[in-house]
Amino acid sequence: MLVRNVGTIDRAIRIIVGAALILSFFLFPDAGWRWLLLIGIVPLVTGIMQSCPAYRLFGISTCPAQRG
Repeated sequence: MLVRNVGTIDRAIRIIVGAALILSFFLFPDAGWRWLLLIGIVPLVTGIMQSCPAYRLFGISTCPAQRG
């Protein structure tokens, strides 16, 4: 079961940063370091899924509905 632990603001930031990094990957086709920009997949996916495995590991939640 997928536990939602990413709140609205956190989710928006993750999606924006992830999309910007992936877009930069395509904007710099000749840069040797551009492969590092694919790390943007991680925040993009965690933002879309509203779940972060690292947050779950450390018991963190920015989602107001999941706070105790």
